[in-house]
Amino acid sequence: MHPQTHSHALNRLELLAPAKNLAYGIEAINHGADAVYMGGPAFGARSAAGNSLDDIEALARHAHRFGAQVFVAFNTLLHDHELEQARRLTHQIYEAGADALIVQDMGLLALDLPPIALHASTQTDNRTPEKVKFLQDVGFSQVVLARELSLAQIREISAATNVQLEFFIHGALCVSYSGQCNISHARTGRSANRGECAQLCRLPCSLQKPDGEVLVADSHLLSLKDMDQTDNLEALIAAGIRSFKIEGRLKGLDYVKNVTAWYRKKLDAILDSRSDLVAASAGRCSYSFEPDPKKSFNRGATDYFLNGRQQGIDSTKSPKYVGEPLGRVTKVTKDGIEIDGKQVTLNNGDGLGFFKPNNELVGMRLNKVEGKQLLLSERMPGLKVGTEIYRNHDQVFSKMLEKASADRRIRVDMMLAECDEGLSLTLTDEQGISATVMLPCDKLPADNPERALQQARDQLGKLGNTLFVARKIELVVTRPLFIAASQLNGLRRDGIAALEAARVASYQRPERRIALRDINYPQHRLSYLGNVLNSAAEQFFREHGVERIAPAYEANKEEGEVVLMITKHCIRYSQNLCPKEVPGLKAEPLELKMGKDTFRLRFDCNRCEMQVMGSLKR
Repeated sequence: MHPQTHSHALNRLELLAPAKNLAYGIEAINHGADAVYMGGPAFGARSAAGNSLDDIEALARHAHRFGAQVFVAFNTLLHDHELEQARRLTHQIYEAGADALIVQDMGLLALDLPPIALHASTQTDNRTPEKVKFLQDVGFSQVVLARELSLAQIREISAATNVQLEFFIHGALCVSYSGQCNISHARTGRSANRGECAQLCRLPCSLQKPDGEVLVADSHLLSLKDMDQTDNLEALIAAGIRSFKIEGRLKGLDYVKNVTAWYRKKLDAILDSRSDLVAASAGRCSYSFEPDPKKSFNRGATDYFLNGRQQGIDSTKSPKYVGEPLGRVTKVTKDGIEIDGKQVTLNNGDGLGFFKPNNELVGMRLNKVEGKQLLLSERMPGLKVGTEIYRNHDQVFSKMLEKASADRRIRVDMMLAECDEGLSLTLTDEQGISATVMLPCDKLPADNPERALQQARDQLGKLGNTLFVARKIELVVTRPLFIAASQLNGLRRDGIAALEAARVASYQRPERRIALRDINYPQHRLSYLGNVLNSAAEQFFREHGVERIAPAYEANKEEGEVVLMITKHCIRYSQNLCPKEVPGLKAEPLELKMGKDTFRLRFDCNRCEMQVMGSLKR
């Protein structure tokens, strides 16, 4: 096995970052990602984030220089008429150099695919050891687990499988189990499983009784805070997670740089303290800014269900980015405000925000800071003493991220030695890949031995605009020799070129996991929630022992009221209406009213789940 693939795959920690496009992908790698995931030309579950084959190829070329990988999201459900285009596209993506396909539709496995590694998307609803073991056995080499899992559930899955487990550690949370949400398709015809989610869960809605009595009016009851597992990385490693995924293929470049750098530093600190784990790619990063995820778009932070159910996972006031709390207004002046609170350095051009009494979030621009006075760009109705102020745009931080903000270098040891025809330079990088180049020359003793040794070190260590940084430079010579600076520079350049070539030559894409025969799916029948939309997927499940298969919801065959969303986020619990939590409380039927639509809520208290019921809008 090549040094770059590391013999103990399960000791590799992979930081996986999102990329909307090629430029974002390059920056994600430069800021420390071991792998990036991006959409291809089609079928990528984010209709707004597609990329050409040329761009996939360019990103793979850049990533592979560091031994990092490129995964292409190919995770939508396919109609029969799309299967042939999808099959052809998988081959083109493989030819472009991608390392893996992230897949939702099992129909793809029934097609003639290239030998590319397959990852099971979170959209395949990966919550049980049985399901994850099945995916492992039919040929997936990485499985993205459901975001709702607890550490105990992850440990159970890890104990029952040997596939690489991936888990979301940061970013937006779907309120529904992924792949099990049909509310967007039901109401708008835009299917989440086909990359066109209308995000109805982020809209305001009201909680009411069937008789129309409103319990909570106009609140974002289904909108969750964002995931932030900063404090749980070691616990996730111990539970068996090896790939740490950042959400955000539609997010801005500042988010990608900032959040990738934040988790790179956290994982590097863990790697430095443990000899049993290695980074999944080469290179160490330095940054021109101090990463801080609170400064990038977020809806507040939650670690969701990782440490059990708790209050405060929802973000009911606003689905927008509120920002960092600064303090409360102590005085309103003609042109601005004064605030109390911690002494944060504010700058001209910062973005501020506050909630009006009706909970509407209002944004404003800070024109100028004069002593304690914050002069605003315009007068803000509704702004009064006692109002809490937030900063949602840090001008100085943003400006830093607009420029080149990271430097990623592979550590290399250099050895200059005498050989028969002159001198040899051997370079060995941190992954054990090496290259040797020769300099035929006369071995003349140096007039000034001290200076000659120092000059040799200085010239060899000048790795400025290369991928590399010298870790140690060893001179193996019987006596200090006179070598012209130009000769040393040429030798160093040849050596770096040879090492780059050796790295490219030794890079191996992961191989497809071999599928086992006669593997049965954990269930014998699939409802529309099985997401079988084409004949190839039906064939796949029949071959794996499923006897009865209903078509996916997108086939528009479901009549009447069905489950449109299954979620661990229980509104009864979050509104203190849970009979398990509040002794003596009677469980009453509840509904959600969203615009003109009303959805019945059904509660599965054994599983601690909530179902949102509704029907297809014809």
